Amino acid sequence: MVIHKDPFRQFQEELAALERKQQAEQASHETAAGRAKREFLALRDRYKLTVADVVAFFPEEEGIAYLQGLIAAAEARPRKTRTKKD
Repeated sequence: MVIHKDPFRQFQEELAALERKQQAEQASHETAAGRAKREFLALRDRYKLTVADVVAFFPEEEGIAYLQGLIAAAEARPRKTRTKKD
């Protein structure tokens, strides 16, 4: 005699399996995006890419965030003062 699972319990198990699958896909997507970002930044440094190249590569929000980071870094640096030569 075959004992069938309670339909509600089977539904819960299938739903939990789908949620685990979705979370795994999201994690792999985030990992791939992070890896691509690191690789691009390494290429930027190696090939001396311009800000326009970087902004065009990333999604609009990340491009704006990158520009804001550059501006903040530039403002944080002390200004260079020129010394007069006699």
